[in-house]
Amino acid sequence: MKIKLSLLLILIAFISNAQKVVRYDLYVKDTIVNFTGKDKRAIAVNGQIPMPTLTFTEGDIAEIYVHNEMDESTSLHWHGLFLPNKEDGVPFLTQMPIAPHTTHKYSFPIVQSGTHWYHSHSGLQEQIGMYGALTLKKKDSDPTFRKGIDDLPALPVVLSEWTDYNPDNVHRMLHNASDWFAIKKGTTQSYAEAIRKGHFKTKLNNEWKRMLAMDVSDVYYDKFLINGFNESMAKVLSKSKGGDKVRLRISNAGASSYFWLTYAGGKITVVANDGNDVEPVAVDRLIIGVSETYDVVVTIPADNTAYEFLATPEDRTKSASLYIGNGIKQLVSPLPKLNYFEGMKMMNDMMNMDGTMNDMGMDMSLQKMDMNTVMYPEITGKPNMKMDMKADKMDMKADKMDMNDKTDHSKHTMNSNSSDIVTLNYSMLKSPTVTALPVDAPVRELRFELTGNMNRYLWSMDNKVLSETDKILIKKGENVRIVLHNNSMMRHPMHLHGHDFRVLNGQGEFAPLKNVLDIMPMETDTIEFNANADGDWFFHCHILYHMMAGMNRVFSYENSAANPLLPNKEWAYKKLQKESNGIHVMAENDFSTNGNDGKAMAQNARWAFETEWRLGYHDRHGYETETHIGRYIGKNQWLMPFIGFDWRYRKFGIDEVEKNIFGQSNTKDNRSVVSLGVNYTLPLLVIAQAEVFSDGNVRFQLSREDIPVSKRLRMAFMVNTDKEYMAGLKYIVGKNFGITTHYDSDMGVGFGVNLNY
Repeated sequence: MKIKLSLLLILIAFISNAQKVVRYDLYVKDTIVNFTGKDKRAIAVNGQIPMPTLTFTEGDIAEIYVHNEMDESTSLHWHGLFLPNKEDGVPFLTQMPIAPHTTHKYSFPIVQSGTHWYHSHSGLQEQIGMYGALTLKKKDSDPTFRKGIDDLPALPVVLSEWTDYNPDNVHRMLHNASDWFAIKKGTTQSYAEAIRKGHFKTKLNNEWKRMLAMDVSDVYYDKFLINGFNESMAKVLSKSKGGDKVRLRISNAGASSYFWLTYAGGKITVVANDGNDVEPVAVDRLIIGVSETYDVVVTIPADNTAYEFLATPEDRTKSASLYIGNGIKQLVSPLPKLNYFEGMKMMNDMMNMDGTMNDMGMDMSLQKMDMNTVMYPEITGKPNMKMDMKADKMDMKADKMDMNDKTDHSKHTMNSNSSDIVTLNYSMLKSPTVTALPVDAPVRELRFELTGNMNRYLWSMDNKVLSETDKILIKKGENVRIVLHNNSMMRHPMHLHGHDFRVLNGQGEFAPLKNVLDIMPMETDTIEFNANADGDWFFHCHILYHMMAGMNRVFSYENSAANPLLPNKEWAYKKLQKESNGIHVMAENDFSTNGNDGKAMAQNARWAFETEWRLGYHDRHGYETETHIGRYIGKNQWLMPFIGFDWRYRKFGIDEVEKNIFGQSNTKDNRSVVSLGVNYTLPLLVIAQAEVFSDGNVRFQLSREDIPVSKRLRMAFMVNTDKEYMAGLKYIVGKNFGITTHYDSDMGVGFGVNLNY
């Protein structure tokens, strides 16, 4: 009897400690959605967007079967999870893509807790629906279990955005410097707008330093969503009453949008970030970077009230709302529009003529001072207002800002109404447990400069895209310290797969653990982690279009075991490299009363193929075409040497010969020559072109397109040493359509329409 009892107890103990297998089947299928009144293609998983929330408990074994029912390949990445490298879900790096109409099984142990999310890592699929919440619960016996926090009722909150445009077209438009998104958002910052706001000198200085209009986000979105809806009621609180607390597990699944988070019910208490606990800190608002997660605790209102939880994109174009409670809606005051010209003025002061950034002695780290602060009307107030910032003062008189202020700017005091706005920054995050790395481990320090070119939408690290770099080798057991300096004008949420890193934020041994670092313009931050894994791990900007434009690297553990899912790793890595250096095309043509002219271009990170043509309706006007193949040189890509071909025909009168300013004949009546030349971007974004032709002729030319006269009106000009000149205007009617007029020295005055792709 005792033996049977002992066996029974052993069996009970074994069963209680056995790992539980939790299985999910995910069916990926094309679908049609209508967020804006138009039917558009999206990707749904199990018939829903976002994808289903997956819930596990520490100690479980996850088994996830992905049934790809589409006609294209896909993948799923488990953002923030520690797992075997082959389960990480990056096509051509940790696995082959999941082929159409096949099933792939992901299986890994759950060894952590916290709020995470998952998404496709194939192309731009994340933008059109392939994202979802991932909740890893603590065991009640976990020594880090926090009563009053970890046992609260919880609600997954998935933030995202929607565009009616095909994401591939969005990416192409960004590379081709289309300002259609700025027109839609009302952020063109034209000369007319600058004059109206008293910032003509600011705009002129901006272009003198060869910068385009300032923006805080790249893409115009038609809708912003919380859990798939623009506005919805929270359905988690069946047993809750007024005054109770609820935990919001927030994931920013947006492809490129940062969100300001505010709550009508008062303070937001932050209790975790990127799946890791932090000491609770109460704030009025926080900004959540692309791919970050935050756990926050808020208070439930009385039975007859519903508090608005408001998510506002950083560009403040629109918003999405989640109402907590039942009854009369109590709204959050909407955030006012940004002061773009104030931000442009500050950026002008920071930018040197050679394209480098000058930090002017500022302590730019850990979001202590948001470089866009002067753009926030709720902080800066009206012009000529003084604004105190904690201990020191930032003098806003006459729009002049003391940029040597090095205080903690988490608290902004607005003298206009004496109200305080407490804004979360990274220096306020503190781990409740020691996070120090092993002291006896060797240290490897790596430094990266985050670089970019807004004119061509090229994003890189140390001025190199992934296709120009090898993997970065690291050794198991060493402490890897990474110093990141953002020398671009955009924020970058840098994400490391398969690891958490410490953010060195002044909290010493209690530095917070994260897997995403939001780093702002001119900011320098340091992160570190112990290399305790195996295989190849992606490190990249999580703004989807920045990642696809080249801002990524791969950390590779030396002497890693072979990955059975990648039979040819070298070939696969070349495929991955190629993905972030794709070819982008554009074309346009003016159909005018005096003829038609146009151009087409195909380019990647370094190379450009360009061809232009003009066709007159009479022999006197003739036709001509010029083709250039060039490579962009230098950090700013202002220089492009090229080889070219010039083919022209125009019927001259008897004994008529045109000469250029050097006394050379133009030979336009029958010209077929090759050339060597160079383009260089001058101040005011004027393109200087010098070209030597095979017939001995030399030509120098100045030109510029798309000078922003007003919100929709653009001006262009060209003049060269062949005594040719052109001036024109285009009024932008739609994304691919405009009305034009121009005067051409060869073809005269013309009026027409412009079609572009």
